[in-house]
Amino acid sequence: MTTKKGVLLINLGSPDSTSVDDVRRYLREFLSDSRVLDGPKIQQQAVLNLFILPTRPKETAAAYKLVWTEEGSPLIVTTNKQRDLLAERVDMPVVVGMRYGNPSTRAAIEELKAKGVTEALVIPLYPHYTQSSFETAVAKAQEEAAEVAPNMKLTFQMPFYNDPDYIESLVAAAEEQLKKDYDHILFSYHGIPERHLRNADASGCYCLQSSDCCEKPNPMHGMCYRSQVFATSHAFAKKAGIPREKYSVSFQSRLGKDPWLKPFTDVQFEELPKKGVKKLLVISPAFVADNLETLEELGIRGREDFLKAGGTDYDVIPCVNVHPRWIDTLEKFVHNLAVLNP
Repeated sequence: MTTKKGVLLINLGSPDSTSVDDVRRYLREFLSDSRVLDGPKIQQQAVLNLFILPTRPKETAAAYKLVWTEEGSPLIVTTNKQRDLLAERVDMPVVVGMRYGNPSTRAAIEELKAKGVTEALVIPLYPHYTQSSFETAVAKAQEEAAEVAPNMKLTFQMPFYNDPDYIESLVAAAEEQLKKDYDHILFSYHGIPERHLRNADASGCYCLQSSDCCEKPNPMHGMCYRSQVFATSHAFAKKAGIPREKYSVSFQSRLGKDPWLKPFTDVQFEELPKKGVKKLLVISPAFVADNLETLEELGIRGREDFLKAGGTDYDVIPCVNVHPRWIDTLEKFVHNLAVLNP
């Protein structure tokens, strides 16, 4: 049988609009994912329906309104542009599917099937491994393909947090900001509960067992989000020539009262000016497309908090978005996946 390949880019997703109803629908789907809001199902649904959905959709809708574009959600608009630019470079169909919301992962697989694709080269647009991002995207693609295209083979791009081309694309996208006079660079990554790290460490012997656990080589690093974000940050700094004392790592967007990875980004915005950091650059390499977290949480609220705390200059480095070096990297991923599965 003749094999026809196609590419599926998977990203997180966004609500269909900034209306409270659409945001509530999106948050319900997102936070009903047991890999995101984990724990016993009854407890998960109680937290979701009693504590999150009554108030969070209105707050999140207001935040989305600050960054929404005429074309729609920044995340989806940029991911679609990445798709279009990649499609110009590869001789196969390229489609986009979101893990939550529209266009759905199922719709994307159906689109590939309609185009006669028998093998999907799937690229989850998450540089780092977590159960609540990469793992759930892979599981969703497998589940949907099993239902709508059971004969379609899926080949996945693994997390690329230390890929040299990805690192080079990050540095290239930051080129203009790095030319500025700055005191410090804060690498801010999406936070996760500490238990998610422990979930990935089946041995129970490595993750969070010591203060320097991520600095020592161990077999868990392939599934350890914390060690991977440090690896990305160190590789970026080395490539850009940034001394170790001039950058640090923090984590944003925590939810609930359980222990999450520290230090927290919003706390750093208050603490850094006290340490003499007046001119701050912020970058969020956990994302390859600007979104609510980079544009509103960091770009708007983060700026306000840092300046209020005594900072004088604040700049958010954009995600790789549609930078040519990032599109080069996507093309390389497709080529490598295709070669591995001729």
